[in-house]
Amino acid sequence: MEELTQPLKVAFADTYAFYVKAQNYHWNVEGPMFAMYHDFFGKIYEEVGDAIDQFAEEIRAQNSYAPGALNRFLQLTNIKDEDLVQLLPTTMVANLFADNAQVLASLKLAREAADKYGQNGLVNFLEERLDKHGKHAWMLRASMK
Repeated sequence: MEELTQPLKVAFADTYAFYVKAQNYHWNVEGPMFAMYHDFFGKIYEEVGDAIDQFAEEIRAQNSYAPGALNRFLQLTNIKDEDLVQLLPTTMVANLFADNAQVLASLKLAREAADKYGQNGLVNFLEERLDKHGKHAWMLRASMK
């Protein structure tokens, strides 16, 4: 079942990395539009954070172990870690937009694998995540104009 669980774990790691980066930006954003960006990043990381536990449980439901160590997340994710904390808010938005696109791509691959194996409940969960990240894409894209 590695053909199903591996893309699921990558999508989970990408989701987790995106969550951490959005939270980092929420904490460290500065500038004249601080309150707006602080709230914006907070809404993103809270929504994604609310899905983390269920995502791990979906992996466990496939009789596989959910990644739980930071090193394992770094091995699995396609999202570059953010070491800088002093970034312009517009750079933060652009980075999250690009990272969200990666999350969408990995969720689509996981969804295709779940569909191939007839895992309808998992397909539904992944479709919901695709919808949520689609909305994040719209909001991030609109914020860059």
